[in-house]
Amino acid sequence: MLKTKEMYLIEDLLTSKNAVSLRDGFGKGLLEVGQENHNVWVVTADVQESTRVNWFAEKFPQRFVQIGIAEQNMAGVAAGIALCGKIAFMSAFAAFSPGRNWDQIRVSICYTNANVKIHASHNGISVGQDGATHQALEDIAMLRALPNMIIIVPCDVEEARKAVKAITNRFGPAYIRTSREKVITFTTEKTPFEIGKANVYREGKDAAIFACGLEVYESLKAAEQLSKEGIECAVIDCHTIKPIDHDCILEWAKKTKLLISVEEHQIYGGLGGAIAEVLSEEQTGAILKRHGIHDTFCESGDAKDLMRKYKLDANGIVEFVKEALKSIP
Repeated sequence: MLKTKEMYLIEDLLTSKNAVSLRDGFGKGLLEVGQENHNVWVVTADVQESTRVNWFAEKFPQRFVQIGIAEQNMAGVAAGIALCGKIAFMSAFAAFSPGRNWDQIRVSICYTNANVKIHASHNGISVGQDGATHQALEDIAMLRALPNMIIIVPCDVEEARKAVKAITNRFGPAYIRTSREKVITFTTEKTPFEIGKANVYREGKDAAIFACGLEVYESLKAAEQLSKEGIECAVIDCHTIKPIDHDCILEWAKKTKLLISVEEHQIYGGLGGAIAEVLSEEQTGAILKRHGIHDTFCESGDAKDLMRKYKLDANGIVEFVKEALKSIP
């Protein structure tokens, strides 16, 4: 069992075999909030099975709206439902929402502070064979500058389920980013989840790795490998990109002097950018090294092969951490 802080409970990564797609966690959470709250409505753009909102549609067809392949219209309809006093979830692939409907999200949802929850699945290079046009690697950056928007990138199916419930209970626009690729479920029902509060899953004195989404699991595996070489890294699940956990970032900046961000997103405008903004306003003396997609479009291929090529798997993170440590005096 990995050492945890403040009773953050996670399963043993070395023995767990329970790999599930994060979109399943979204679908489970949506079904739960739909049962608990009759004001929850769902809108989708002809991808109900792929985003798992079909589970909600089958149970609550009277509160489900199928728009068709029209993501801009979907955002407008979701805003209208929310402005009638409902809680509207809209769900599609990230390449098209917010990729194609950013203007409608900005004006119809954020400007009006409509109670719309945006779910985007099929993010990042883990979309695999769908290729660069569908590998959304800019979506966090696109939305992070919008007023009123909350952004959450859960690390496994259980955290995705909790995130759905959390944003349902908080008024206003929110974005939850899930993946198609399966990942080991290592958090438990008892693992805390609070919007804007990062979870520390591993202590370490040499560096602090801040990760989100699929990269939390890969970072934990990397930390185990590094530990065998005498390098101790803390691993922090920074599931909320906005509002970012300032206190946690500053705490670890003082503890280790080296922070590393790891994300399945461009290094510009995402998790690494948010951490850099926090550090730029404080005199911590810490160095930040950002790891993710380094200003490039990616290619079609098997998800695991792509993660390996772009060094976002555990071995790639190990290599990145070792190189980053060379920058510390």
